[in-house]
Amino acid sequence: MEEFLPRIATGAGIGPALAEKGVGLMLGFLQSHAADGPVARMIEAIPGASELVAKYRGDDPEGGGLMGLGQQLMSEGLSMAKIAGLANETIACAKEHAGDELVDEVLNSVPGLPQFV
Repeated sequence: MEEFLPRIATGAGIGPALAEKGVGLMLGFLQSHAADGPVARMIEAIPGASELVAKYRGDDPEGGGLMGLGQQLMSEGLSMAKIAGLANETIACAKEHAGDELVDEVLNSVPGLPQFV
């Protein structure tokens, strides 16, 4: 993931440290809320993703759901537009490593998420 974080940060228009935390939070959210098998395969396919999830998943408030993730990211100083950019760049990176079909399966397994990404 380290090799892709600068690209994700640039594409989202945010700093590298914030991109790292944001990607970790997003992947951690997916690990908690998406279908277990597909999300595990997706995270395994992305180099360094497991480490980011381990580092930032503990920040996930219990029961926060998608709105909780949004609030966490906004509390880090991200606007809705920056969150959308970060999500789009993260999804693009995931699709490069795990494939379109698997990433779409993961995203579609989280109720309400497809309308935001």
